[in-house]
Amino acid sequence: MISAILSYEFLQNAFLSGLIIGVIAPLLGLFIVVRRLALIADALSHVALAGIAGSLYLSQQVLFFSALNPVYLGMATAVGGSLLIEKLRGAYRHFEELAIPIILSAGIGFGAIFISLAKGFGSDLVGYLFGSVSAVSRQDLWIILFTAIVVIACIYFFYKELFALSFDTEYAKVSGINGKIIQTLFMIIVALVIGASMRIVGILLVSSLMTIPVAAAIQMAKSFKGAMFYSIVIGELSVIIGLFSAFHLDIAPGGTIVLTSIVILLVVLGWKKTIGKKSVQNREEDLA
Repeated sequence: MISAILSYEFLQNAFLSGLIIGVIAPLLGLFIVVRRLALIADALSHVALAGIAGSLYLSQQVLFFSALNPVYLGMATAVGGSLLIEKLRGAYRHFEELAIPIILSAGIGFGAIFISLAKGFGSDLVGYLFGSVSAVSRQDLWIILFTAIVVIACIYFFYKELFALSFDTEYAKVSGINGKIIQTLFMIIVALVIGASMRIVGILLVSSLMTIPVAAAIQMAKSFKGAMFYSIVIGELSVIIGLFSAFHLDIAPGGTIVLTSIVILLVVLGWKKTIGKKSVQNREEDLA
């Protein structure tokens, strides 16, 4: 594949895009998992699906949309969905988790309607659902790169605020942190990452890349920053191995990337269990 990457632009786009997504998806995923908001990624991915399906349908009806990259509308609807989730969480203060299934259901509903109305974009939609190595354009790469710059800048400048809100909301309020603004900003960048990642990982699987590497990382790390480092490493390994496998097997990269991350998680859990048994045996021997 290395020689093919040097020869074909679409493979360069896919590989570079994958490397970038392998960093920003687990990076945000760590904050999502720590805050126990893993289902938000699923909800926003389904909202993005509605935007993609709507854009593909409108491209058949309106000349303007035929020249518009569907990723733009997918990202826009994901951002809109993130803002609606925040509004609903405010409306249901004692039942905040209700906001997620409401928006998820709305995304599925609108997506189903647009898919039913439109005809003839089945293959295009499959690429967005499960990712595609050949469909990543240079424009998609620039979108992902811009999204990565925004995400990394937000985390760099608001790391302390995000960290405080993730572990102790009350302390963050007492410290004078404007939780509402930071939370809204966080939701927007999560939506942007989901929208930008759909070309490589696929709408239905992008939430997995945001959570599974984190699940493996927290088994290995002893600190939050350590978990962040391991999450990114596992995310990158998953993307690289997944893309190579998808290219040689000629299958959707989303599936291979996610399955690779699951295999890594199982290896980590097995290693952790083995280490735990050895430590127990050592303690018993010391007591004997």
